[in-house]
Amino acid sequence: MEHIITGKLDAEKELVNIPEWFEMHNYNVVNEDHLPSADITKPVIQAEIRPGIFQIIDGNHRVEKAYRDKVDYIKSYKLKGEQLIAYFIDVRGCKAFIEYWNSKL
Repeated sequence: MEHIITGKLDAEKELVNIPEWFEMHNYNVVNEDHLPSADITKPVIQAEIRPGIFQIIDGNHRVEKAYRDKVDYIKSYKLKGEQLIAYFIDVRGCKAFIEYWNSKL
């Protein structure tokens, strides 16, 4: 998130339609104890996990809280697959992601 805020990482901004998101994505189990402290004014981060398919990688509790509170939209940053590569911890993870990505093309 720091790299997005400082501008080092140029992420597309998008409003996530919460009801549509829940219709199109698998339901995630969340920690109910953490849910009350989730700040739905803070943007979530979406990552492109395969061409054109995005998944929330930071902010699942915020999305869940917005859904339960009947909030229609929440702010997000969208990261393309190629933007993620620099953030892999090791070469094996990076290679596995690239192989997976290429198999989807």
